[in-house]
Amino acid sequence: MALVLCTGSDESLMQTRKLILENEGHQVVLAKSLVAVENACAENDFHVVVLGQALVAPEKRRIVDVVKRACRSVKILELHGPGKESKVIADADDWLEVPAQVPQELATRVTALATK
Repeated sequence: MALVLCTGSDESLMQTRKLILENEGHQVVLAKSLVAVENACAENDFHVVVLGQALVAPEKRRIVDVVKRACRSVKILELHGPGKESKVIADADDWLEVPAQVPQELATRVTALATK
């Protein structure tokens, strides 16, 4: 089981992702703003951070900076839209194009990252 920080801008998508991940046994903290990310990182040592696809590129980069400073061994999973050009975080540990063909793929990727 991993401690996962799930970020994004759409509350309903974030709640859905949380349910998917919790059903696989992960503990999930949601953060919809950079301040919420900073507060969550001050209180937790996350294993994986999931970057929502709708976050704008500068926001994704700021979140990654904050999380990597707070949680040195954190793994980054960037969700992105169709096409490789929509990837923002070049050094992410993994990427998942959304919407995924199989929603369960999110949990599979997070579990794989957490066990690396």
